[in-house]
Amino acid sequence: VQLVESGGGFMQPGGSLRLSCAASGFTFSMYDMSWYRQAPGKERELVASITSTGGSTNYADSVKGRFTISRDNAKNTVYLQMNSLEPADTAVYYCRAARFGVMLGSWGQGTQVAVSS
Repeated sequence: VQLVESGGGFMQPGGSLRLSCAASGFTFSMYDMSWYRQAPGKERELVASITSTGGSTNYADSVKGRFTISRDNAKNTVYLQMNSLEPADTAVYYCRAARFGVMLGSWGQGTQVAVSS
């Protein structure tokens, strides 16, 4: 099982970034996917999730209306489009796979997002 996050970087408030998570080593289309983040000094939190078919999504209240999770099962990739970025979005972002609520594998390296003026 391998999940490789990418697309992070430095952005000014109000900007946009698109994160990608490339999956391998398992049947991607059978797993729900989620994005998590961990800010400095804080616990890791769930940001967004999407079902295996992409038919349903959920978001943390703090990102609703600004972030969009999507997936391409043909490319074994899940995305997180982040718009109207705020300094509070600064964190390391991770993706995870789960089936029937059970997470697969372990945490990867994540991708750093920094939002500052």
